[in-house]
Amino acid sequence: MSLLAAHNLPFVIALGALALIALVQVTGLGDVLEGEVDTGGGLELGGFGDALTALLGLGRVPLLIWLASLLLVFGGIGLIGQAWIAGLLGAPLSAGWAVLAAGAAALPLNALAMRPLAAVMPKDETTAIALDELVRRDAEIQIGTARAGSPARARVIDRHGQAHNVMVEPHDASTELQAGDTVLLVRREGETFYAIQYESPLLGLGS
Repeated sequence: MSLLAAHNLPFVIALGALALIALVQVTGLGDVLEGEVDTGGGLELGGFGDALTALLGLGRVPLLIWLASLLLVFGGIGLIGQAWIAGLLGAPLSAGWAVLAAGAAALPLNALAMRPLAAVMPKDETTAIALDELVRRDAEIQIGTARAGSPARARVIDRHGQAHNVMVEPHDASTELQAGDTVLLVRREGETFYAIQYESPLLGLGS
């Protein structure tokens, strides 16, 4: 049974999307897309929305990890299920019915998987604070070179001792901030922080 047959195509596409997410994360582009990541359930929908996100396992882990897990579970269930049904009945389900069946199974299974996954993930970004509280704190450029209009990823420790990844540009547009530089966050505009180079012997960001 060909993986590229029409009845398998939705699941192959899902696994291809998973591979693309992995590539984006490995190359560091995911940090530009994500900006500040909140693993502490920052969705504030209220009522039915909160109940639905809790049921689906959203908020336990970063959204990108939740999505990657869902794509893996959906794609795996779809391909294995189609092969099993073809062996049992002599033919697989049509793509439409297979997607409905795999989706119905994948959502609750993925939600169950989020519980142990959340338990073992580093809890370095779970403290809910206002972003403005990170201003006037030391940070360290982690990935890339920060230039005017082209932010780089930096790591900053909040007053609770928790780490956050933020996107940083130099306060002085004529300067650049390199990976490994210690900086002081001096202001914020939206999701972007602006920083000046600042050597602090008390930084102690750790690894």
